[in-house]
Parts: sequence; C-alpha cells; structure tokens
Amino acid sequence: VQLQASGGGLVQAGGSLRLSCAASGRTFGINVIAWHRQAPGKQRELVASITREGSTNYADSVKGRFTISRDNAKNTGYLQMNSLKSEDTAVYYCYARVFTTEYWGQGTLVTVSS
Repeated sequence: VQLQASGGGLVQAGGSLRLSCAASGRTFGINVIAWHRQAPGKQRELVASITREGSTNYADSVKGRFTISRDNAKNTGYLQMNSLKSEDTAVYYCYARVFTTEYWGQGTLVTVSS
C-alpha cells in the first residue's frame, strides 16, 4: 500500500486547510486511516483516526476543530482542519493499517502563522 498525502501549506491563524491521503496498491482491507503530526522538537502524535465503519477518534487538542473522514470507494482519507492555531504547525503524516500491517505516507507541512 502506498499513501500519498497532499493539501498542506501556509495559512493564517483561524483559517482552514483540508488534507488528503490517497491510498494505492493493495488497498483491500484498509481498516484504519489516521493522521499523525510532528512539530519541531516534539514527538509524533496521533491527531485523528477513522475505521472502515466510520468510528472516529481525536486528540483532545483538535476536538471540535478537525474532522476526519474517508471515502472507501476512492481509498482516500481526509482531514478537514478549521480554526487553525499556531500550535497546529507540524508535518502531518498519513497512516493506514491493513489488518496488522502499518503503512506511512510522506509528510505534508502545515504552517499556521499568527
């Protein structure tokens, strides 16, 4: 499974961005799609995840501002980020789990200017 993340960029505080994660290859059986992020000098952290059935989980820091979704027919996951804050600045990584195997995409940089 290959994951291609896109949608990062520079945005002002309070603005919005939408990240996309397109999966290709042997995509049958992708259970979890998730987004993690890593800010400079910090550990990578889980931002949000969604199962194939649509169950979602969010980090406390993004609840109410970010929304994760997926289109199973297109094998694509999305992260809608609203009310962005400077502390959301990070490299965002797409993640997928197929049964017990984990896959990571390349990061996409999100920079929020205050």
